[in-house]
Amino acid sequence: MATVTHSICVYCGSRDGTDPAFAAAAEQTGQMLATNGWRLVYGAGDVGLMGRVARSAQSAGSATMGVIPQHLLDWEVGKRDLDTFVVTETMHERKKVMLMNANAVVVLPGGAGSLDELFEVLTWRQLGLHDKPIIVVNVAGYWDPLVRLLDHVVEQGFAGQDTRDYVTVVDSTAAAEAALRLALS
Repeated sequence: MATVTHSICVYCGSRDGTDPAFAAAAEQTGQMLATNGWRLVYGAGDVGLMGRVARSAQSAGSATMGVIPQHLLDWEVGKRDLDTFVVTETMHERKKVMLMNANAVVVLPGGAGSLDELFEVLTWRQLGLHDKPIIVVNVAGYWDPLVRLLDHVVEQGFAGQDTRDYVTVVDSTAAAEAALRLALS
């Protein structure tokens, strides 16, 4: 296992989605974390993109930390062969433990859970509760509607440009790696 220099929280789907580029990006993300000696912190699932990121990170030698609430152990098939496996009582506690054990956040394609996680860490950043980088990997344009929504929220006066600037949007795992290296240096 590589020496851990930073921990990166990855939010992504518990499904694979329809575009094979999503699965490829998840696997590339796991490899990228290991290449840099960064630990994966994620939702401990062994299905969908979550499982792909974790298996890829593990096979490339990355340290791993999974955090899952008790009620999702069966549904998301908790991946128990991680270096650190934490079971929480609630979803809220899961999100807090994940963020508090990470130096940065990376968001891959996902559904409602990934959106919930992203908006919570963005809100916490806006409120000054953390200053960790938030990087959205816009694989195959998946997050284009989200980017437009964030811009719309600012344009309509419900957030300042600083809130929008807390989210770095990139189009590939390589660009996410570059953004992380810059932010964590």
